[in-house]
Amino acid sequence: MSRLTERRETILGIVVREYIATATPVGSKTIAEEHHLSISPATIRNEMALLEEQGYLTHPYTSAGRIPTQKGYRYFVEHLMEETELPLAERRMIRHQFYQAGMELEQWMRLAAAVLANTAQSAALVTAPKAVSCRFKHLKLISIHDLLALLILVLREGTVKKHMMPLAQPMTQSELNRITNRLNAILADSSYDEVAAGLPHLSPFEERVVNCVIEMMEQVDRWSSSEIYRNGLSHILRQPEFAEVERLWQFLRVLEQGSILESLLAEVWASNGVQVIIGGEGRWGEINGCSAILSRYGITGEAGGVLGVLGPTRMAYERAVSTVRYVAGLMSSLIRKLYGY
Repeated sequence: MSRLTERRETILGIVVREYIATATPVGSKTIAEEHHLSISPATIRNEMALLEEQGYLTHPYTSAGRIPTQKGYRYFVEHLMEETELPLAERRMIRHQFYQAGMELEQWMRLAAAVLANTAQSAALVTAPKAVSCRFKHLKLISIHDLLALLILVLREGTVKKHMMPLAQPMTQSELNRITNRLNAILADSSYDEVAAGLPHLSPFEERVVNCVIEMMEQVDRWSSSEIYRNGLSHILRQPEFAEVERLWQFLRVLEQGSILESLLAEVWASNGVQVIIGGEGRWGEINGCSAILSRYGITGEAGGVLGVLGPTRMAYERAVSTVRYVAGLMSSLIRKLYGY
């Protein structure tokens, strides 16, 4: 996106900030009277018309005022938004709330969602942390009857997976214990890649067990957002953009279910830093008119999750970004403590 002239950047920045604050189209008269630019209202009107021609502004219906487009918000975020921190008093209060939660992971998840929602005045979500790459801890084979065994796989981060295994021939529990002990010794602390690379000198049944382990570890390594903590619906209900019931239901469908949220979280999980997604960016049509500010948290290469806020494109981006960044930092510190870093 090529840079605008300094004058157009100033006017675009004013329109974006005024519209975020008031939800009312911004006219040239308002800009001239309230922001004391050293240019005439006529010049401001001309510049706003050019910004509209370039796709940064639009005007609703016959209103003389302008509002930002998705392109206008994107330019604002990339070039005009100030890098700010939350005020010190707010940071201290938030940090104190997390300190009072102790080391209870679930309390941290719920608190993070509440803090994000209340500070950014938007809907918020926090996914429970998961390992970047799961590691084998141990397995157990339990005889159900002569031709059926239960495989229980325990991973280092605490995940437990189960699978029923038909047996080609009857096997006693002592035979299953011997195989269990051998495989536990071979696979100890292995990652999915290490297990999948292949193991020598296995019996046919041991190969079947290891293949089941590989499949279960692969499932765990795939992104999964099954446990999501949410907050802030009341803030969304107060936004004029969601006064129409259909738009509200569309937003709730994204927030509560389905592949769109899964896709968003998976992309942020694979990236670093705060990600600002405006109006679906042409890829997620279901969130046109909405924005998401999301960040990964945790330990690089070890474990973590995703957190952030969702709301209308008319979002206070500077405050939302600083809130998401700060809470992600606090959550990362918790994960480091839990993992002994």
